[in-house]
Amino acid sequence: MKFTLSWLKRHLDTSASVDEIAETLTDLGLEVEGVEDRAARLRDFTIGKVLSDEKHPDADRLKVCQVETSDGVQQIICGAPNARAGITVVVAKPGVYVPGIDTTIGVGRIRGIESFGMMASERELELSDEHDGIIELPSGKVGQRFTDWLAENDPAKVDPVIEIAITPNRPDALGVRGIARDLAARGLGTLKPLPAPKVDGTFDSPVTVTIDDDTKDGCPVFALRMIRGVRNGPSPRWLQDYLRAIGLRPISFLVDVTNWFTHDLNRPMHVFDADAVRGNLRVHRAAGGETIAALDDRTYTLPEGAMVISDATGPESIAGIMGGAGTGVTEDTVNVLVESAWWDPVQIALTGRALKINSDARYRFERGADPAFTPEGLDRATAMILEHAGGKASHAVIAGAVPDTSRAYRLDTDRIESLVGMSIPAETQRATLTALGFTLDGDMAQVPSWRPDVQGEADLVEEVARIASLTRLEGRPMTRAPGVLRPVLTPAQDRERTARRTAASLGYDECVTYSFIDSASAALFDGGTDATRLENPISTDMSHLRPALLPGLLQAAARNQARGMADLALFELGAAFHGGEPGEQRQMLSGILTGHSGPRSVHGDRRAVDVFDAKADAEAVLAAIGAPASAQVLRGAPDWWHPGRSGRICLGPKKVLAVFGELHPRVLRAMGVKGTVVGFTVLPGEVPLPRSTGSARGPLALSGFQAVERDFAFVVAPEVEAQTLVNAARGADKALIADVRVFDQFVGGSLGEAKSLALTVRLQPTQATLTDKEIDAVSTRIVDKVVQATGGRLRG
Repeated sequence: MKFTLSWLKRHLDTSASVDEIAETLTDLGLEVEGVEDRAARLRDFTIGKVLSDEKHPDADRLKVCQVETSDGVQQIICGAPNARAGITVVVAKPGVYVPGIDTTIGVGRIRGIESFGMMASERELELSDEHDGIIELPSGKVGQRFTDWLAENDPAKVDPVIEIAITPNRPDALGVRGIARDLAARGLGTLKPLPAPKVDGTFDSPVTVTIDDDTKDGCPVFALRMIRGVRNGPSPRWLQDYLRAIGLRPISFLVDVTNWFTHDLNRPMHVFDADAVRGNLRVHRAAGGETIAALDDRTYTLPEGAMVISDATGPESIAGIMGGAGTGVTEDTVNVLVESAWWDPVQIALTGRALKINSDARYRFERGADPAFTPEGLDRATAMILEHAGGKASHAVIAGAVPDTSRAYRLDTDRIESLVGMSIPAETQRATLTALGFTLDGDMAQVPSWRPDVQGEADLVEEVARIASLTRLEGRPMTRAPGVLRPVLTPAQDRERTARRTAASLGYDECVTYSFIDSASAALFDGGTDATRLENPISTDMSHLRPALLPGLLQAAARNQARGMADLALFELGAAFHGGEPGEQRQMLSGILTGHSGPRSVHGDRRAVDVFDAKADAEAVLAAIGAPASAQVLRGAPDWWHPGRSGRICLGPKKVLAVFGELHPRVLRAMGVKGTVVGFTVLPGEVPLPRSTGSARGPLALSGFQAVERDFAFVVAPEVEAQTLVNAARGADKALIADVRVFDQFVGGSLGEAKSLALTVRLQPTQATLTDKEIDAVSTRIVDKVVQATGGRLRG
């Protein structure tokens, strides 16, 4: 949203500087994005006076002028038809940059005669499109800066332009008056009254308007007037200056009027050439497939359900977004229809997105224009047209009725202390809301129709605090209740925090990736189905909800590898989705490792990361979040893991706590990742919660009896896994056996194709020292269990 200082002062009586206004606007929540000093580009231009002019001896259209300047009398050659002795002009001396022609003036020789500068036109200074002659000033002293003269005599041309960012909940600030209202409420000036014009129609409009029943929810009110006998042409200079300052090109008075009210009072309107309209107007929904040639010289195909304004021949305007070229006003227009309507924000947004049209009207209607201002806006536009273009106005034609947006909320003047932490007197709070346009009846505050964002009592408090300035808030420490406070985090949240910190302590860098990925990447991880497809993705690369965290981590690894980072340890904690409905997602923590375990060193301890690194890190995360130590490692990981170098950490075949391993080469090729990648995925939600919820630790269980270790070597088939032997040995006596470890593997030699695996079993008694007989009995059970589970034999 752009506006100039003088435009703001049409609504606000203030002596504040531009810097004060900019600082206050940002403090009010209307963030100033920039202030353009329009006088800066004209500071080097000065005022001169033409003393004499003579015809150039070698050019009929050129004159050799003697001009009095701040550097004395200078000779300047000029081709403007109005160059003559006695006029006061704007001079660009050698070395001055002229923005309108993108040229720096120098001393030149024109047809053999030297010229020391130039006399400028308005277009050359980018003040207007006027270029029929040089600027003639009615006053001014020789040598005076032209910008100083403009500031005194025509300030609109050098007004600073302020640009602010508007949040979607503040449509009232899309008009200069709404901005002035906020500043006045803060005390930076006084809001000027805006008298309502009285327009008396002299005839009934021959063109009427109707709204179809199925369209009244999108257009509850439509106001229309015909004005006969207008003289359309260039707008008054002040109007052109204001529009040009904010980047709009003046077109003709009738068009400029609609642009003026759009930016001045946030009331988008449209004008039709009445002689081009056939029959009456009808507001209805498009059947789909109709076409319309719009004012932007493009033809649009209307989607089904879009609101349009049609005459007897077909669509003439895309409702609330853009008019049609067929009924657009021209310089020859003498009879005009002025439209002021209110359109539903959601429906305007849907149509605008479907047609990819970004217009000032759409921008305002989809954020919420003031519905109650619809008839008044029509009267104001009519009055302005009658004043500057003449003509006679018809009686107003109004279809539908202004929607009732009235609502009131209780103002609790004591609540601001608890909600915001500010102490503001009750009378100040009431005065603030009154200045913002609220009507107070006792403790009830009636919300003005131009504030759709105020929807409750808390919003009233926010308005009071915003005007009082939230920057003046003083920090206060929270009062701590006596005793130990209850934990704020749930067990699941506390577990996720612990998992995140553990992964970071293991040397992983945390990533935060999008929850959306492309369908091809999702398909690699058993996703990419219609159940997780987005209806309106922000790009084709983000068309589906992610089925796992690994795709985002692999994409991050590929980007880092492309920039020379080969050794990576990345992790992410977040949700992965197996459907699009609420609850169809799981929290998980995934990590990946690529490259080597560390930098090169003279000690030769650098090695490539492998699957056991991922396994150890997964087990460390599980241990930190309280997973039972009895978890087993089983085969059967999903197919994006390497089938022979992966496993699941389970509490039984169906209770999976984590998956670890090497990523399948097929997946790495598809994701553009080089080399080997190992990783893990931990499911915190699958880890059973502890039975005891207290904060106290259990007693330390230590045995006072000597532990005993026995070694066993078994000959088994080559396909038998070491974990199978460990699980079988541990099951021989779960109470007595404290630990089972594999310490040796032998393949070949006299064993042929078989292999030998050696185990150490640690026996820890708790009741009495073990006797040889008890040790032998346990050893026999261990051998029997392993032989039964593996089909092997005890190695002699």
